[in-house]
Amino acid sequence: MSAAGEERRAPDCFRCRAFFVTYEPARPYGCRTFAFSSAHLPCDTVRLSSGQECSAFEAKPEGARHPKSKPRS
Repeated sequence: MSAAGEERRAPDCFRCRAFFVTYEPARPYGCRTFAFSSAHLPCDTVRLSSGQECSAFEAKPEGARHPKSKPRS
């Protein structure tokens, strides 16, 4: 827990602007900021390699969707 009494959580890659899906079966997840793809979520790869939580997390704007995605019904 932090000094303010709130639990600090790892960044959610699915809500990060730099996260992308590669569609490569061996390395399906990628991070544009660190320029890599991995079999694991980028935040997990960063934590395993550096020992620290990802500091490059940048939240997507609320309601942001990929331009080619279909609206939800």
